[in-house]
Amino acid sequence: MNQQLAGAIVLGVAVLLILAGVLAWRARLRRDSGLTAPIGVPEHAEVLARYETLYVATTKHDHSLERLAVRPLVYRARGELAITDRGAVLSLDGSPTVFLATARLVAADRATVTIDRAVEPGGLIRLVWRTDDGTLVDSYLRITGDLGHADAQGAALTDLQRLCAGSETGDSE
Repeated sequence: MNQQLAGAIVLGVAVLLILAGVLAWRARLRRDSGLTAPIGVPEHAEVLARYETLYVATTKHDHSLERLAVRPLVYRARGELAITDRGAVLSLDGSPTVFLATARLVAADRATVTIDRAVEPGGLIRLVWRTDDGTLVDSYLRITGDLGHADAQGAALTDLQRLCAGSETGDSE
C-alpha cells in the first residue's frame, strides 16, 4: 500500500468520524428540543450578589455524564451568576438570560466531574432544578470570580443553598 492510499484511508475515516459526531449532536438537539429553561428576570427582583462563572453543562439528574441540550443552556459559556431575592439568574455570553425561580430550585452542592470537565475536588457547583416541563436536571457551574476562587465558590454555593432552602418553605415565582 503506498502513502497516498494510506493517507486517503485515514482522511476518509476522519471525515466519517466528524460526520458521525455532527449527526449525533443534531439527534441530541432534536431529542431534547422539548426541554427549556425559563427566560427573563422578574421586573422587581433585587440582586443580592454577582459571581463571574463558567457554565459547564446541564445533565440528567444524578447522571453527570449524560448531557442534555436544554435551551438556551446548550453550549458551555462564560457569564455571570446573579443571586436575587426571587431566584438565580444566569447571564451567559451569547444566550438569553435564564431565570431559575426559587420554586424551581431543588438543591445545590459541590461536584468534581461532569461531561467535558473534571476539576479539583469540589471545584464545580451542581445546581439541581426543574425545567419548564418539570424534568429534574443538574447544571454545573465553575465560579471564576476575583474574590479568590475558593472564597467565591463557597459564597456562591451558600447563596444558592439559601435559595434552595427557600423553595422548601413554599416560596414561589
